[in-house]
Amino acid sequence: QVQLVESGGGSVQAGGPLRLSCTASAVLSFGTYCMAWFRQAPGKEREGVAAIDTAGTTSYTDSAKGRFTISRDNSGNTLYLQMNGLKPEDTATYYCAAKHRVSFQWPNRFKPSHYNYWGQGTQVTVSS
Repeated sequence: QVQLVESGGGSVQAGGPLRLSCTASAVLSFGTYCMAWFRQAPGKEREGVAAIDTAGTTSYTDSAKGRFTISRDNSGNTLYLQMNGLKPEDTATYYCAAKHRVSFQWPNRFKPSHYNYWGQGTQVTVSS
């Protein structure tokens, strides 16, 4: 079972940056997993933020384009989300998710149900 642990969340003022990390363990080859960041605000559904496949191809939802950057360090078993220009509406619990490339389907990259493994989440709070 792949285990994912997020870190790096916190409270920040609008316009500031944060860098989230997601470290994987109990995984033979992190580089064979497609990864994504999702977020969930209170009372709202979980939504996709950014995704990255095993070749390093990235994709962002409209809310993240131009402000967030997803990246991965396969040697360190770590996924990152660099968030710049944060807005109060970015306040949410952020989750990383993983699915092995064998069964991963790129068109489903922002569907929470498509992923097998999830972290416990890290809270991001942006104040105005």
